[in-house]
Formats: sequence, structure tokens, C-alpha cells
Amino acid sequence: MSGPKDGHPSPGDGATGRATLTAVRPSPRPPAPEPPRRPGVARWAADLAMGARFAVNGGRESWARTIMTAVGVGLGVTLLLFAASVPSMDSGRNERTNAIAAFGFGEEPKPGPGTIRLAQANTDYGDKDIQGMVMAPDGDRPPHPPGISGVPAAGEMWVSPALKTLLASDEGKLLRERLPYRTVGVIGDSGLSGPAELRYYAGITQKQFDHVISDYRIDRWGAQDTSGDDLDPALVLLVVVGCVVLLLPVLIFIATAARFGGERRDRRLAALRLVGADTHMTRRIAAGESLFGSVLGLAVGAALFLLLREAVGGGSMMNLSFFTSDITPTLPLALAIAVTVPASAVVVTLIALRAVTIEPLGVVRNATPKRRRLWWRLLLPVLGIGLLLPLAGGFGAGSSGGDLQTYQAAAGAVLLLIGLTALLPWLVEAVVERFGKGPVPWQLATRRLQLSSGTAARAVSGITVAVAGAIALQMLFASVEAQNTEETGQDPNRAQLILNAKVDNGAQANDAFARLRATKGVGSVLGITLDTVSDARSKKKDPADIPTDSLTVADCPALREVARITSCRDGDVFVINGSDSYVAPEDAFVKPGAQINLSVRDDGLPSPDKKKLWTVPGSATKVRPREDPTGATSSGILATPGAFDIADLPDPQAQAMIRLDPKVPDATEYVRNASASIGPALDVIQLSGTSQSSEFQTIRNVLFIGATATLLLIGASMIVTTLEQLRDRKRLLSVLVAFGTRRTTLSWSILWQTAVPVVLGLALSIAGGLALGTLLLKMVGEGLAVDWAGLAMMTGIGAGVIVLVTLASLPPLWRMMRPEGLRTE
Repeated sequence: MSGPKDGHPSPGDGATGRATLTAVRPSPRPPAPEPPRRPGVARWAADLAMGARFAVNGGRESWARTIMTAVGVGLGVTLLLFAASVPSMDSGRNERTNAIAAFGFGEEPKPGPGTIRLAQANTDYGDKDIQGMVMAPDGDRPPHPPGISGVPAAGEMWVSPALKTLLASDEGKLLRERLPYRTVGVIGDSGLSGPAELRYYAGITQKQFDHVISDYRIDRWGAQDTSGDDLDPALVLLVVVGCVVLLLPVLIFIATAARFGGERRDRRLAALRLVGADTHMTRRIAAGESLFGSVLGLAVGAALFLLLREAVGGGSMMNLSFFTSDITPTLPLALAIAVTVPASAVVVTLIALRAVTIEPLGVVRNATPKRRRLWWRLLLPVLGIGLLLPLAGGFGAGSSGGDLQTYQAAAGAVLLLIGLTALLPWLVEAVVERFGKGPVPWQLATRRLQLSSGTAARAVSGITVAVAGAIALQMLFASVEAQNTEETGQDPNRAQLILNAKVDNGAQANDAFARLRATKGVGSVLGITLDTVSDARSKKKDPADIPTDSLTVADCPALREVARITSCRDGDVFVINGSDSYVAPEDAFVKPGAQINLSVRDDGLPSPDKKKLWTVPGSATKVRPREDPTGATSSGILATPGAFDIADLPDPQAQAMIRLDPKVPDATEYVRNASASIGPALDVIQLSGTSQSSEFQTIRNVLFIGATATLLLIGASMIVTTLEQLRDRKRLLSVLVAFGTRRTTLSWSILWQTAVPVVLGLALSIAGGLALGTLLLKMVGEGLAVDWAGLAMMTGIGAGVIVLVTLASLPPLWRMMRPEGLRTE
């Protein structure tokens, strides 16, 4: 019998007769090689690149989210690029302004072949400022202004392109009468501060300069750069806070745009977990999708910037205009934008996904979320207040630490405003969780807010920061405006216009007054003629040391405007009381019976050798001066035409106080045209009770332009955000309609869902804005002063933007409620 087969033991094997099993050990298998570990940077790059590919190849839904993100980021990038262009815009404008400056300060050069005689001939036309200059060369090599090829001959002028267009239009009909010169050329860009500047250079004869009150000579054009002059600390603070208020909502919106489509994207990421991706890899892939959208947004923003740059480059707003070549972002700021925007998209996405659990079978988002912590949200505004409080009453004091104080103020304002943004989601969550019963639209809205209040809070965070900053800026603006507004002492109720003219004799003065009285729109003209007289008995040889005073000749109504006269008739003479005279008491010589010298030299100083005497009548009445409509007071001798012939004045100057007919709308323009016929460089002074510094006016105009752009961005961004949220809930809306929910119910629910965060955001912005405004007022040494009208206006604007955005979102909302939204693939 054969033995056991197949390796099975025989029953008799072994000492005990038991069956035994022989264990056969398998040969050891070599361990599987571990995949090479990629370095951290390479792993990040690969995962981000994979996310970017998903954004491109993920179908229509991925492209919809990517386009939404690109449009949102692109709007913000456009405004950031304009903000980054401000330094180059300011630099280019200052360089050209300094190049075309012709200052007559310092020692004036003597007439020669290389000098030119100038006089300012600026004028106003409606609300437009026109910069003009008349000139006459002294020799054959005069310097010419930048932008023109030579000095204009007498009767000719060079004009800027904008002025040429104005003169050729129907609007410039009255202005053509004021500039009686033949246009021979157009000023180039190098001779203009901006493309919309209204400027002209006109040539006149040397004889015509005899009728110019103030002229001077130069031998070169240009002035030393004064752009670095220190601003008032309050104006610096206004600029700093303005930049923070205008740019912070832009940055917040860019961060919000990076989270568009978050809910649908998170559900798609579950598929990646199913095929083996871990949590960290999944988050990096999601960040890659946002990164691609933000990079595409950079391209969109750059394209919009280039398009708007061409439009802005030729336009003008509030007397500010810039050439297209000026609107160029500085390289460091442009690089910062190019790096920060994509990086912020990655960081925001990673932070947002920390609150989401992505599992292979789905996204755990509908579970009860953790309550938002309050302590770190309060820490941000507290730190901001901590930075601002030490500056109270000492901002800008002294030169030391000026830049540090500026950075500290900017950082404090940023932290305080960002703190409001951080507090808003907590506030919305804390309030909506207490909402209960109510109508169906209210329940739908509140339930949605309770499930995802963060999305609604992010939608209004930009407007919250903008309104809070605007309230604070309005409070500071009112204070700075008061500091930079001065009382001029002028009284526009007594006379609206003043004209000063240099005339050769009394006949020319009377002729000038007659022309003005015959001008259309003039109600009355009070004309005075005055000249400088000196002490005839002075023994001083130096003309500069001889005491001088003024002699004013006018009729009684005009004299009553410059002195307190009770009784006056033609032939009377008055003397300003010595204590009210500008002449020092020891040099006072004007009194009844005194002899005065009417002769002057060619340089306007008294002539001690050649004398033309006149004796003040002993019957002259002493009177006290009165401020004239310009706020100035007169001194010396006041004489009526019957007592002194103005033909005896050797170097007279005529002044006309003009009252207008309010029924004639263009009366001021008619008077300005009449002044051009009297002298080539005369202009009319329009009286005003107050005046503001030019620096404040420029800053105010720039802030207004920036605020307008930011408000438009906020409105556009909120429309994009609302459309993205509606698109994300398209299927849910269609399901509700399919189950019989009325469209009006859903429309009201969307309105309530928007209104609740808006109301809470506006309440938070009012509190934060008042706090920031109070701190800013303390920094400039001002007490608390709330502009309640401005606060109401800012709040109303913020609420109005929300209402308009909600109305704009209703048509797409109705389209998304169609049953076609239930289709799926």
C-alpha cells in the first residue's frame, strides 16, 4: 500500500501515534517601497495646481463660480490699482506745475535780452478757473513757458486744448469777448498740470503794462519743488483716515469674493476624500480653485483698470484732471497687489474650511456649529483704541515721530474698523438665534440666517466698514473744515465785486467807472481814485524813509463806504483820525492845514527833489475809518471831486465797488468782460465771507472722488455677492416653488434675510463710527461734536445701497425660481 500523498501525514507517524501538521513558513516578502516624500513647497504647488485644473475643467458650475470670483476680485483690484497710481499722479502733476511756475519773488533781474515781463491774468468763467498770463519780451532771447515753442507776439495767445474747445463752443461765447487775442498755437502736455486745465499765454506791448497793477520780470521758468512741504497735522490725519476708510472695504470685499460658491465647492470636495485625499490635501486643492479665480480676477482688474484709465485720463472732476500717462501704479505697490490678492484668496479659503468637515460621503456643514468666540473679536477694536488713545491731543505735535504717529493712527483705525467686521458675524448669530415665530417669509429668512449667518454677515461687512469710516471721517472732516476756513472780513451784501485798475489820469478813472456802470447786469458802481502822497516838510533825503499816506478822491456815497461820515457834500475834505492811521505817530503828517507832496518817482517812491504841493484845507473834518466791503480800512485824506481834481494825481489807481442786478444771471461775466477792455491783466474779485485753504480743498476733492468710487464698488460688489448667493441656492428655490411656495413669499424672505444683517451692521457701524470719530477729534484737540445730519445721511446712503441691491436682485431671483432649476446631470 502506498504511503501518504500530497504531504498529508500518516496516522501512525510520530511517537504518540497522533497526526501532526507541519507548519511551512512562507518566504518573507520584501516591504513595499514608500512613495518619495515631496518637500512642502512642492506638495503645496502640486495641490494648488490640481485645484486650478479643477476650476478650469470642472464644468459649467466650476466656471460660474470662477467667473463670479474673478469679477468680484477684479472690481476690487481695479480700485486698488487706481489707489496705487496716486503717488505717480501726484508726482507728475507736481513736476509739471513746478516747471510752468513763474515766481516773481526774490531779486528781480534787470531788463535784458534774456528776460521777459509778466503779469498774472487769471480769471473765472462760471465755476471754471482759468489760468492766464500776459507777457512782453525785453529782448531777442526771452525764456518761453514749457509747452509752447516761443513767446506769443502782441495780440496773440497760446491756449490749452481744453480752453480751445471751450472758446469754440457756444458755452464760451462770453469768454471769447474777454480774451481779445488771436489763437496761434496749442499748449503741449508739458505746459499743463492736467489735460482739462484751462490756461492761456497772451502777448501784449510794453505800453500796455502801464495799466497793469502788478508785474515782474523773470529770466527762467520753473520753481523749486515744493511738494514736500509739511501739511497741517489735522490735514495729514484726514488723509490717513480717508485712505483707510476708502481702501479697507475694498480689501474686505476681495476676501469675501474669494469665498464665492463655498457651499457647492465643499460638496464637490467630498469626492476627493472618497478617492483617497486627506483633509489637508483637500483644503489645499480648494485653495487652488480660489487661487485661480483670484489670479483671473487680477487679469480682469488690470483690464478694467486699463479701460477706465483711458476714460479718466481725459476727464475732469472738481477741477482735478490727470494725463493718462500719469495714471500708472508704482512698481512696489503693483507688486504688492499682485502678491497679496492671490495670497489672501488662499489664506481666506483655508480659514473658511477649518469650520467644515469634509468626509468621503459628504460635507458635515448642517450640524450645529460652534458658537463664535467673542474675546478675540473684542481684542481687535480694543487694540485699535489702545493705539489711538496715546495720540489724543498730540498728533503731529513737533517734528519728531511724525511718520511714526501717522503709521500708528493708520494702524489704530484699521484695527478698529476690522474689529467691527469681526464683531458683525457674532452679533448676527447672537441676535438671530433668539428669533422665533412669525410669518412664513420671516421664518424662512430667520432659519436661513440661523443655519449660515456668516454668509449674510460677510455680504454686508463692506458696507458696515464703509459707513463706520464715513461717520468718523465726517466728524473729523467737519472739524478740519472749521480749522481751515477763515473769515475774510468781506461783506458781499454791500458789494459783490471789486475791480482795481491802474490808470494814467483822472479821465481814465472816470471812463473806467462809466464803462462799468453801462455794463449789463450792473446795479450801481461806487468808484474811488487814490494815490500815495508824502510829507512835504520832511528833511529826509532817502525816499524810502519819507513818511507816506494815501489820498482818496470819491463822491460822498463812496466815501461813506470807507469812513464814518455823518455829513458830506461835494467840496468837503476829511482826514482820518491820526490814531487810526497806518503811519507811526512820530511820522504822522496828515492833518488840517498840512502841506503834502503829490510828486512820486518812476519807482513809486516819494520824490524829495521834485515837489508838487497841495495844502489840506483847514476846514477838513476828522473822521474815523470804516471797513470797506473788502474788509480793509483807509487812512490819510478823503476828498470829494469838488475839493480836489483827480487830474492832479500823478500815479492814480482806480477802485470800483460793484453791486449787481440779481435779475441778470450772467452779470458777473459781463463785468469781467468789461474789465478786460479797461486793462489786459485785470480781473474781478468776487467777495465772499469765508475762504478755505487750497490744501484742504484739494484733499476734500480727492476724498470725494475716492468715496464715489468706493461707493460704486460696494454697490457693484454687493450685487455680485447677492447673485452668487442666489445661484448657490438655485435648486432650493426651485424646490420650494415646486412644492407650492409663492414667489412673493420667497421675495420677502430674501428681503428680510438681507435686512436683518443690514440693520445690525448699520447699528454696529454707527457705534464704531462715533467711537472712532471721537478719538480722531481728541487727536486734533477738538471736543466731541457729532454732525447728526451727516450721520443720518451716511446711514441713509448705506441703507439705500442695500435697498437698491435687493431690488436689482429680484429679476434674477424670479428667473431662478423656475422649475428648470430642478434639472440635474
